[in-house]
Amino acid sequence: MILREFDPTETAIINPSEVRNPVKNMPKVAIACYAYKIIDAILDMFEYDIISFMTTSSESRPVYKIECGDKSFALILAFIGAPASAAMLEELYAMGAETVVAFGSCGVLDKALNKNTIVIPTSAVRGEGTSYHYIEPSDEVEVNSGYIDLMGNLLNKFNLEYVRGKTWTTDAFYRETEKKVNEHKEQGCICVDMECSANAAVSKFRNKKLVQFLYASDNMDSEKWDRRDNEECRLVNSVDDIIKFALELALELS
Repeated sequence: MILREFDPTETAIINPSEVRNPVKNMPKVAIACYAYKIIDAILDMFEYDIISFMTTSSESRPVYKIECGDKSFALILAFIGAPASAAMLEELYAMGAETVVAFGSCGVLDKALNKNTIVIPTSAVRGEGTSYHYIEPSDEVEVNSGYIDLMGNLLNKFNLEYVRGKTWTTDAFYRETEKKVNEHKEQGCICVDMECSANAAVSKFRNKKLVQFLYASDNMDSEKWDRRDNEECRLVNSVDDIIKFALELALELS
């Protein structure tokens, strides 16, 4: 199988340092969020500078620098999906970031998790292909090692609802079948996302710091897909709460 052909050689034919040069005055901590509305909300809160761009053949996204008191952090609208997200992390590290705080929404595999409940992943089932090119084959990868207590303490400080648990990372959200959902529930997964395990593998391979969290969105724990976007859906945390947590986490790590 191709996914069993892991090569630990650090140098590849194409390397991040050949694509992205170090950025002058690049903050050591970067926030990467997968939701453009949250990025826009953060930009509305601060003055910012554009210090670089992350460019692909299909688009170009700014990398912002935000000053917050005597600390600063970089900010980018994250690229969705394991391969694109992994490349983004590679390039943020090449630019000079040492720690990345990555967050976005997830589908829940336990309908008891209300919308906007924050999930601290402790491990991720590797249902994508990217991670197998960064670390040895395994069913799961550890996530947030060394940061779980810090995250929990901050969430308790803000009185935000959260859970800790395992996520299932998959490339193919249109192939989240009932059978697969049930199998991953039996594995102990409480949610499903598209990037977590790949992100964790990149940070381990590059020996860089990465903190990831998710917030509950649609419900996969039902006979039919439940978008949970109606007014009757109970919200336990607001978007402002999620932003406050992300910013505080970035500042703690700066």
